[in-house]
Amino acid sequence: MLPGYSIAIINGSCARRLSTIDKRGGEGSVRAHAAKETYLPDQLAIIWHSRTGAARALAEAAHGGADGAARLIAADQVTPADLLAAGGYLFVCPENLGALSGPMKEMFDSCYYPLLGRIEGRAYATVIAAGSAGQGAQAQLDRIVTGWRLKRVADGVIVNLDAQTPEAILAAKVVPAAALEQAAQLGAALAEGVALGVF
Repeated sequence: MLPGYSIAIINGSCARRLSTIDKRGGEGSVRAHAAKETYLPDQLAIIWHSRTGAARALAEAAHGGADGAARLIAADQVTPADLLAAGGYLFVCPENLGALSGPMKEMFDSCYYPLLGRIEGRAYATVIAAGSAGQGAQAQLDRIVTGWRLKRVADGVIVNLDAQTPEAILAAKVVPAAALEQAAQLGAALAEGVALGVF
């Protein structure tokens, strides 16, 4: 896990990992290990869907935090090739009626079997925009990616916007600056970790 989504912690994890390799076989084995891993994808894919703007704003904040080291892809545009090409994933969507939004679920439906057994062990994290809960959508997503054997590397982020009436639920959302900053930090940490291969 990435406690606090700190890039320094990610770099620390990388240093510890390389230090372990170095103790086993010296500096040359670090270089050999790095060379062995160069075929792995090194970019984060941020997959998003939004109905009222909150999840989109959070996804864009995460993408900004990644500073060019991530691809931002709308859920209805994602192909299995997009996911296969990525080294890790950040899934950002609203919770609708206690579950994933339709286009995000459809993305998983269409990509699930083509990728089965092909992306095991890759990192993922989630950001859920919710009106009151968010745990239902997060749990559903976690169950789906268990089949892909993805590895959660950060605690789930749930941004609760307290939309309780039909009018509030359907209205365009303004996401608090603190939540956008949290998403940006998560995007930065994930992108850095994927690029360094620390997951």
